[in-house]
Amino acid sequence: MLKHLWMSLALVSLAPLAHAADACKAELAGNDLMQYDKKEIKFPAECAGKEITITLKHAGKLPKAAMGHNVVIYTDKEEIKNEIMAKGATASLAANHVDPSLVKDKKVLAFSNVVGGGESTELKIKANTLKAGDTYGYVCSFPGHGALMNGKLIIEAAGKAG
Repeated sequence: MLKHLWMSLALVSLAPLAHAADACKAELAGNDLMQYDKKEIKFPAECAGKEITITLKHAGKLPKAAMGHNVVIYTDKEEIKNEIMAKGATASLAANHVDPSLVKDKKVLAFSNVVGGGESTELKIKANTLKAGDTYGYVCSFPGHGALMNGKLIIEAAGKAG
């Protein structure tokens, strides 16, 4: 009985750690109609100093060569989004439709692999890449998708909840 009590207390004390880790994870889905299921993803301020994971799921059926999706994180400026979309149209599928010069110039902060129908991938954003209190953009850089498939990624300011 005492052993079970200690085990229960140990699990309860670890629960906040599991919750904090889960707070830095999100899911995003794309479909064959060129739509993400979310227009906004929010993370608490403490995630800025931790690795952030976005799991991208392709809920459609079409292959990635025809209807592939990725997620590209960038500094939230319309001209950068437009550049990502334009250069993504000429970048190859092997390059995940992301022009390497945009990564080198830090216009693209992180990006996932391109996935097709029924597939998923994880985008891991390194700790301290994003800053608390800042808003970023995300877009699918597959040719022709970015106009519909885009949204805001928000890292809440320190001390702000919810």
